[in-house]
Amino acid sequence: MSDRAVVYARIIELIEPLNLKKVPLAEATSFAGDLEMDSLTVMDLVASMEDEWDIVMPLNLLPDLETIGQVADAVTKLVHK
Repeated sequence: MSDRAVVYARIIELIEPLNLKKVPLAEATSFAGDLEMDSLTVMDLVASMEDEWDIVMPLNLLPDLETIGQVADAVTKLVHK
């Protein structure tokens, strides 16, 4: 499995408890539109990912991350810096 695939799989695991509507999770699943996450829930998820990979996600990057796939790409890049 590639690093990106491992990151993606773990992000899915971190999202699962927050997925109250039990929306099918995929690369194109959006946080606002599909999962209907509010900003507090998104920040909880960001904190979990930062703890998981010992990274800091720049706040100016967050508005551009609308889907699970985009977040997986961003986390993978941050892990490899």
